[in-house]
Amino acid sequence: MSASRHKTGNGTDSDSGSGSGSDVGPGRERPGRDGPASDDLLAALLDGMDAALCALDADGVVTHWNREAERILGWTSDEAVGRNGFAGWAVRSADAAEVEQRLLSAMSAPGRQVHEFALVTKDGRRVLVRTQSAAVRGPDGKPAGVYCAFSEVHTQIDLERSIALSEALFEDASWGVVLIDADLRPAVVNAHAARLLGTNRTALLGRPLGELLTRGVEELESVLTHVLAEGAPPAPAELWVSVRGGESAGGAEGAGGDGGAGGTGGAVGERRCWRSGFLRLASPLAEEPVPLGVGWLFQDVTESRLAEQEAAQLRFRGNQLQRAARAAGECEDPMEAVGVHLDFALAGFADHALVDVLDPAGHIDPPRLVRAAATPAETPGPVLPGDRSWLPVRYAEGHPALQCAARAGSVRASAGAAPPEDWARARQWPEGSVHALCAVLRSRGVTLGVVTFLRSASRTPFERGDAGYAESVAARVAAALDLARVVEQ
Repeated sequence: MSASRHKTGNGTDSDSGSGSGSDVGPGRERPGRDGPASDDLLAALLDGMDAALCALDADGVVTHWNREAERILGWTSDEAVGRNGFAGWAVRSADAAEVEQRLLSAMSAPGRQVHEFALVTKDGRRVLVRTQSAAVRGPDGKPAGVYCAFSEVHTQIDLERSIALSEALFEDASWGVVLIDADLRPAVVNAHAARLLGTNRTALLGRPLGELLTRGVEELESVLTHVLAEGAPPAPAELWVSVRGGESAGGAEGAGGDGGAGGTGGAVGERRCWRSGFLRLASPLAEEPVPLGVGWLFQDVTESRLAEQEAAQLRFRGNQLQRAARAAGECEDPMEAVGVHLDFALAGFADHALVDVLDPAGHIDPPRLVRAAATPAETPGPVLPGDRSWLPVRYAEGHPALQCAARAGSVRASAGAAPPEDWARARQWPEGSVHALCAVLRSRGVTLGVVTFLRSASRTPFERGDAGYAESVAARVAAALDLARVVEQ
């Protein structure tokens, strides 16, 4: 092949690997041994290189010229091999002596020498290249020539920038960077991502994502699978996750917080919102793109997202209170107004609402509660008034509603690890209820009863902000109940 051809100083063709007559490539094919000739093998190796390569003998005669060098400068191997130096064709004549001297100096210098030259293409353009040159030694160990690998400076700079960017991302980036392999396991993790995932960088490598996250792992694996198959999504995605090991046990029913509000109950991991971008990584060396994995970049935006959600929630709940007040003002029956207030309050807040008032017979210690209004037990629906039979509700001692009435403060409760069916049945609540919030009904300094909001397992437990909203609704319901008592007297 032409890439391994060179010419001797007298112009005759030779098959040797260097201008001095010594082979610089693999040994010649031995008799009886299968395989290509050494020069053909050398030519194939040279032509398959990604870098441009040329070689000079000790006299400065070009002995090798590969296809990448031809691509960059336009000179073919037939045109380049055998020329004495680069003067007048690949280098301007004024620069030729300096370029040749710097290249050939590699024969007497240890290691590789790095230089930058301005070479000339076949069509007359100048190309700035970065070269690495080193001595080629003959069988006697003495320098027989020099080889020179070169590439365009901007290509080299792009490579160096890519390497520098990768190192910066995995050392100094202020957002998490994780390389996920094709088996959906972390392969490389930067320091920031390790902190967000609650462990060190090496402990994360090769572990399934399910061992790192307790919530959101299914969504994350689905996105990663899509990126491997289809490519990067058009925009960043926001994933809500919980990191394993970041769980805390909630309090027992009816205990602590909210000035009498109970704990949330149950073990709940801290939810975090990670704004994530994904990139499919493919090998640049394969003929067809071969996925190497996914680059996952993410930032923790939990605080801003929670603030946005809280603001939107407050606006919605404020609007609901205003709409309920206007609608209740049109009701002739105060008990109908009670239902209107609760119907508006249930939207986006709870599945059921129960209104229990103190027994009109005057049983105060212990307090006895009777059902005044409730949503249908079987399926959620509008609040309906009680049957006015004034039969007491069979609440056991320590029931959250009784605690609420006795303490005149809100109480939160959750089923936690208890079976939901047994937990709701024991408290005389609709089937499927797993979270409860009881708010006291007070008007004119007197406790009138308790309103209870219930959520199913599909909703999150009641939080401190929910107790404040429930107390606002309870104040309006208590006013309507007080008016109903006045009307009945």
